[in-house]
Amino acid sequence: MDSACGADFSFAAPRATELISMKAASLLPKLTLLLLLTHGVLAEEKKPAALPPASATPVARQPITHEALWLLKRVGPPTPSPDGKWVVFSVIEPAYDAKEQVSDLWLKSLTDESPARKITFTKGAEGNVAWSQDGSRLAFDAKRDGDEVAQIHVLNLAAGGEAERVTSLSLGARQPKWSPDGKRLLFVSDTFPGCLDEEANKKAAKEAKDRKYKARAYESFPPRFWDQWLDEKRPHLFVQDAVAGAKAQDLFAGTKFGALKGVGGRPDEAGEMIEALWMPDGTGIVFAMAVNRDESARANVRAQIFALPLGGGEPANLTSDQRSYRSLAFAPDGKALFCLTSEERADTIYGLDRLTSFPWPFESAKRRVLTAALDRSVSRFALPEKSDRVWFSFEHAGLEKLYSMPLAGGAVREERSPVTGCVSGLAAGGARLIANWDSATTPPEVFEFSPAGAAPKPLTNFGGARVAALDLAPVEHFTTTSRRGEPLHSMLVRPAGFDAARKYPLLVVMHGGAASMWRDAWVLRWNYHLLAAPGYAVLLTDYSGSTGYGEAFTLAIQNDPLKGPGDDLLDAADDALKRFPFLDPARQAAAGASYGGHLANWLQATTTRFKCIVSHAGEMDLVMQWGTSDSIFGREVNSGGPPWADARVWREQSPLLQAGNHDKGTGFLTPILITVGEQDFRVPVNNALMNFAVQQRLQVPSKLIVFPEENHWIRKGEESRYWFSEVHAWLAKWLK
Repeated sequence: MDSACGADFSFAAPRATELISMKAASLLPKLTLLLLLTHGVLAEEKKPAALPPASATPVARQPITHEALWLLKRVGPPTPSPDGKWVVFSVIEPAYDAKEQVSDLWLKSLTDESPARKITFTKGAEGNVAWSQDGSRLAFDAKRDGDEVAQIHVLNLAAGGEAERVTSLSLGARQPKWSPDGKRLLFVSDTFPGCLDEEANKKAAKEAKDRKYKARAYESFPPRFWDQWLDEKRPHLFVQDAVAGAKAQDLFAGTKFGALKGVGGRPDEAGEMIEALWMPDGTGIVFAMAVNRDESARANVRAQIFALPLGGGEPANLTSDQRSYRSLAFAPDGKALFCLTSEERADTIYGLDRLTSFPWPFESAKRRVLTAALDRSVSRFALPEKSDRVWFSFEHAGLEKLYSMPLAGGAVREERSPVTGCVSGLAAGGARLIANWDSATTPPEVFEFSPAGAAPKPLTNFGGARVAALDLAPVEHFTTTSRRGEPLHSMLVRPAGFDAARKYPLLVVMHGGAASMWRDAWVLRWNYHLLAAPGYAVLLTDYSGSTGYGEAFTLAIQNDPLKGPGDDLLDAADDALKRFPFLDPARQAAAGASYGGHLANWLQATTTRFKCIVSHAGEMDLVMQWGTSDSIFGREVNSGGPPWADARVWREQSPLLQAGNHDKGTGFLTPILITVGEQDFRVPVNNALMNFAVQQRLQVPSKLIVFPEENHWIRKGEESRYWFSEVHAWLAKWLK
């Protein structure tokens, strides 16, 4: 399914004071409770705001607008220093004109209450920040001074001044990692096939640029990913002294490993990424790479762990099995290698990400799957110094909280984190734990979490008074029993200025994925408070196939990609109408994107209960989507075999083939707004074009909006503002 598309479809409960029981409130740290009750009102980068005196006049809060949402500063994931004294993070200062948007690094002390300060001053973003072991220098990749590709820069915090560019490779450099002694940098750069040094790559790059013809040629799948056509370049690992002008050593040059067709990194917008670490003693590196990328049209891609000494030679397989490994990290004492692993079973579409450890020096036979008994995927883990526990987070029923377990495995223990919202970006620096925390009513900020069990401590407050001025109702959680007897978790969002005496239309919004979950989290795209702002109640249901409820619940979508989840959505909507008397059953609408768009198209074909529908990047025909998207194998596993095997799912659950079922009282009848990014290679534009063609053929009221420069997501400011205005106009037209 479209797993990559669900990430930002987190949306968010009664007021926080209604949600927190007296018992729970008594356990909350004062700062966190204050944060929840005031929607994140803390004095800007200084001290927690005091509660207003009882006689103070309440401040009138306003509905959220696109401008209020879009122009809020955006705090990125934190990277604490190895000595636990500092944390660095990015802050985006957005603008509707992309040329005016600024992204810089900020630094916050972890040893005193001084406010965070900006340490870079360029419009271009700095990525993949890494600390030197002594905490004196930062390395990052960035495009500066007219660079066409990113290069590695080093900022000396002790000496001050501007960051110095230390790489000058023709194909760029990214993902820096400091050696333990702080003298060298490990990083990723691209190479052309057969090129063994920088001069050869420079020559090949010039030849490619000077070609008089324009063509792309492929002999393996996929030819494109997300919104980029792939090319012949391959990612390699390099090592270089951490000074400008030093020669970079290609660790894969001349190896048989580097020439293998199936070897590859993880595709990303900035190019293929390779997860790599220095060995604790600095004598070599450990990394994870895909080993069967050339089989991706007919098999799950597996990433294995390798080791390579700095002296050169062929990388050695540390693992060789039917799993994938990622998120590599050494224990602070260097005696164990931790990672996340999932089984790549040929007959299933999903496997849990489990926390795993190996002894170091490496012994594959002594692998420990630490969370084998936990029926959840671990999102992220951290290994603070002076702790005999590993700390991690996982999704559950709309929330993501903090947990820990002994390093050698054992019982999972819930740790102190806010009772609402989601922890993300968890990282360790020295003995400290740092992460982002956000909720549907509070944008992400940086927090310190205590291994000793103390209260979570907010370290930043960039949202401040701007968020406090907004009328943002927390999500309301409830559980429905589906027609199949399964519990379904939902969240409801009330509009600003809610009046219990009024009747509100119900907007059913469907998350992408399908392997994702609605989260009590701040969202930029498809922000549920902005969707609700004109006066709609927004319903967010985790249908079968969603994560956060165990592996069996996620796998329930297999061989039932649309009907089962569609029924779940209708069951939850029926339950909401019974639970909340302010909902108007005569005015219902549905909307979704990516897999949620698939479901929107399915609901249009199979029910007439909705007054209108919004479908963004929605699959229209299962066979067409299989043949034109950038991932295909999981789709045929989910449908019971390849399209030519004539499995019933391909016919019975393709929205297109149900379009004319008017004799059954269904088929395409409901007015629909169809939107799509022309550069979307995950759910290509042909789905939207076919959808619109069918609607027009059947004379269904319909509107098609194509964004020529957008991909799977609508991410540019003006395009986003226009998209929200069109969605609101469409809902207003039919819900009246």
